[in-house]
Amino acid sequence: MGREAETFLFMPQTKWQENTLNRSTDYGSTYERMNDKVGSKTVLSYLYVCPTNKRKIMVLTDPEFESSVLISSDEGASYQKYRLTFYVLSLLFHPTEEDWALAYSHDQKLYSSVDFGRKWQLIHERVTPSRFYWSVSGLDKEPDLVHMEAHTPDGNVQYVTCRAQMCTEANRNYPFPGYIDISSLVVQDDYIFIQVPTSGRATYYVSYKRESFIQTKLPKYSLPKDLHIVSTDEKQVFAAVQEWNQNDTYNLYLSDTRGVYFTLAMENVKTTRGIGGNQMLDLYEVAGIKGMLIANKRQDNQVKTYITYNKGRDWRLLQAPASDLDGNDIHCILPFCSLHLQLQMSENPYLSGTISTKSSAPGIIVATGNIGAELSYNNVGMFISSDAGNSWRQIFEEEHNVWFLDKGGALVAVKQPSVPTKHLWVSFDEGRQWTQHSFSSVPLFVDGVLVEAGTENQIMTFFGHFSHRSEWQLIKIDYKSIYSRKCTEEDYQTWHLHNQGEPCVMGQKQIYMKRRPGNYCMLGKDYSRILSAESCICRAHDFECDYGYERRGDGNCRPSFWFNPSTVSRSCSQGQNYLNSTGYRKVVLNNCTKGVKEMYTARKQQCPNRPPKGLLLTTKDGKLAANMGNNVTFLVHLDEGDSMRTNIQLDFGDGTAVSYSNLSWTEEGIKHVYKSAGIFRVTALAENMLGYDSTTLFLHVTCPVEHVQLLTPFVVIRNKEVNITAVVLPSHSRTVTYFWWLGNNTEPVITLDGSISYTFPTEGMHTITVQVAAANTILQDTKTIAVKEFFKSLLLSFSPNLDEFNPDIPEWRQDVGRVIKKSLLQVSDFPEEQLLVAVFPGVPTAAELFLLPHKNQSEGKKKSEEELEQVSDVIVSALNQNLVEFELKPGVRVIVYNTQLTLAPLVDSSPRHSSSAMLMLLSVVFLGLAVFLIYKFKRKIPWINIYAEVNQEKEQEMIGSVGQGDSTPKITLSEFSTSKELMEKELDARVKSK
Repeated sequence: MGREAETFLFMPQTKWQENTLNRSTDYGSTYERMNDKVGSKTVLSYLYVCPTNKRKIMVLTDPEFESSVLISSDEGASYQKYRLTFYVLSLLFHPTEEDWALAYSHDQKLYSSVDFGRKWQLIHERVTPSRFYWSVSGLDKEPDLVHMEAHTPDGNVQYVTCRAQMCTEANRNYPFPGYIDISSLVVQDDYIFIQVPTSGRATYYVSYKRESFIQTKLPKYSLPKDLHIVSTDEKQVFAAVQEWNQNDTYNLYLSDTRGVYFTLAMENVKTTRGIGGNQMLDLYEVAGIKGMLIANKRQDNQVKTYITYNKGRDWRLLQAPASDLDGNDIHCILPFCSLHLQLQMSENPYLSGTISTKSSAPGIIVATGNIGAELSYNNVGMFISSDAGNSWRQIFEEEHNVWFLDKGGALVAVKQPSVPTKHLWVSFDEGRQWTQHSFSSVPLFVDGVLVEAGTENQIMTFFGHFSHRSEWQLIKIDYKSIYSRKCTEEDYQTWHLHNQGEPCVMGQKQIYMKRRPGNYCMLGKDYSRILSAESCICRAHDFECDYGYERRGDGNCRPSFWFNPSTVSRSCSQGQNYLNSTGYRKVVLNNCTKGVKEMYTARKQQCPNRPPKGLLLTTKDGKLAANMGNNVTFLVHLDEGDSMRTNIQLDFGDGTAVSYSNLSWTEEGIKHVYKSAGIFRVTALAENMLGYDSTTLFLHVTCPVEHVQLLTPFVVIRNKEVNITAVVLPSHSRTVTYFWWLGNNTEPVITLDGSISYTFPTEGMHTITVQVAAANTILQDTKTIAVKEFFKSLLLSFSPNLDEFNPDIPEWRQDVGRVIKKSLLQVSDFPEEQLLVAVFPGVPTAAELFLLPHKNQSEGKKKSEEELEQVSDVIVSALNQNLVEFELKPGVRVIVYNTQLTLAPLVDSSPRHSSSAMLMLLSVVFLGLAVFLIYKFKRKIPWINIYAEVNQEKEQEMIGSVGQGDSTPKITLSEFSTSKELMEKELDARVKSK
């Protein structure tokens, strides 16, 4: 980590070993423990080295003991300790500013520091893990700009940018004006990627060099389930897409320079599940050679290894070695037999993994693999190529880790760490000959090797342990004595990069310099591998199929069945020019010139004037539902037509519409706020001089319900239809769904109407439940109904003093009903279970008394009817004599009255009563519903207040019966006006109020 890698820090973390910080200043020959420098009782967790100034170090303490950071500016020789108010989960240093860092906390907060961790400032809360990025030099205007993915309080996700030390709400920007999918933000090189939540299908957007976001274009029927960005470092995007019919494979796609249009590079690339459960793509980019990749492809239930030299335009199998380690011939004939490689990167950064290349050693590839018809993980060996994959040699029969020393001038190999070893192998001739050396007297489990890039001293430091309970060991290996001198011109030979004899790779001939095998000289830091690069004449293999085209069996690119090559971009306006594709596009970064370049390159043509076609109307979030009062953003897309000369009209379906002279005004979306709930027909019309096109969508605008009230009778007649109503506030038609559970039914009846009719076939107590669903809200109300063959009822009223103590809540009404029932039982010997008292909501306080027949009707219906008549006479007589009373509280006695002028008729299921009974039930239910609405909105309707003022002067008269509802008030029948009278009163009151 020092200027010449002389200094490094070493902090082992094991379950059996004390957590210690060690420091070496002589390449690991000696080291000292730094526990006294950081605090003997300080428990450390992670160590970070500043990538732009390796003298600066941050060490985090274990958050289970304390939350602090230790800072060093002298390569770890001394430390300053600073307390933190949060627990750090991860750090991200700025790519150029050495004192700037971002810290992510355990509670999803993002902090920034501009003084190397001494002070921290909160940037944003609810940030998605690993979805925050520093600015990219040359693209973002401010070097301290932070890109992040953050959650809104209601759970949605947004792409947010702000400056690290000025991230107030006023200073935040939202480059994508809508919600995105969680963990979808990627900021990488020239590109920014997001995924937008849509119903059923994933939609991806890209911003190139911080321009506006554009929807990416994959082949029409790829229908991706998942997409990963593989690389963006060569002026195009390499993406892995799992399509709708894939489970454990991905397809590889390459984009144009802007990252918008993707074409297929390889199908069915194998994936491997890593230790952490993540799926790893079996794809490897060879370092040091532009456009060269190796991939494992699944085909016909086999996995085979393929290689490309032109970024996926052409692939071929690997030629197996001609002989094995013993010199015996290997009979392996393509395409039936080939070499297959394991392409897993090591999850331990200090081990090489199953394949290794270095940009400082182009052409050398070392990998674990096997020879045969398909990839196998049994009987594997180590293979090496010195000519960029054209030919291969086997170097070991077992799997090894291999490291590059002196820019590939030396290779060092050690067995896999699962087996302890005390030997290593060294090669100075690109793996042709290997020499064994002992680096330890006792076999060591090698956990990793430190090789500082760019050094001239040929020093490696092995670290590991002798047993699973021993301390970690450091072993320094210095090969400097082997190199007696620096290499001179005579020590080099030339090597021509080629693809099976074809010298033009990615449109140029490249000549490299290599050290001659067996020359023990040191290459040095000023050594350059590339001797020359000369452009080639363009040929067909320098061009890949353009978007919408597929390569057929004859090698030519032709339109896919879903693609219309005559389609012209809507941005193409009359008088302008556009590039008309030939079906081909040049492989990005291919350096060929002349030749067939003009024939394959898109041709410039004049934009035609044409009618609009392919008009599409969507909402920005892809949903067909919105909340009342919220902004809805509509997007208008036109496949064909002159966007600058096409008029766009949008009718929102609520009586309002907008018109735009051209499509460019609608690029950011058309916003609208619906002030009422309902289902709206939204229509878009695109029109120019040559024709028109239109499209429609139906938008559901909902409003969350705040209250539901179930209105039902208290007692109903068996086998007689009864109306049940659910009143919802606020009331919006066509946007509420009702779920009714009636009687003993296990499945609900679902309606869009707030009323339902039902017939109860059996006597007894029945429960009715209704749930109403609107937007994301579900409310419920439940009532119990007594079902009888017949019953008798009386309306009750009370002395005025009861109203003073009526809080109008269900619990109070239940308690008062129980007290009334107890008082009635004192004046009659009627069984308690046949007596039902229901107190109505509202004031003046009123109630209804129900006299129910006995459960067992076998003794005869006529006798039961006579009993009810007798009991009714007794109770009415007691009520008329003021004999029914109860004490509400000390000093407050309430008298119960009979409010009916005549005795209540007997209600039963016989023909002579059916019409009158049903009429009474229906009228009372609708009366209750109307009064309920009046009560709920009484503060908004002036005449309700007038009624309340004069109400005290009226005599108490008979009030409606049978209907029940927890919030339905009761008014006297003399005050209940007709609908015409109500309207006149309301208008008069409004005039007076003005």
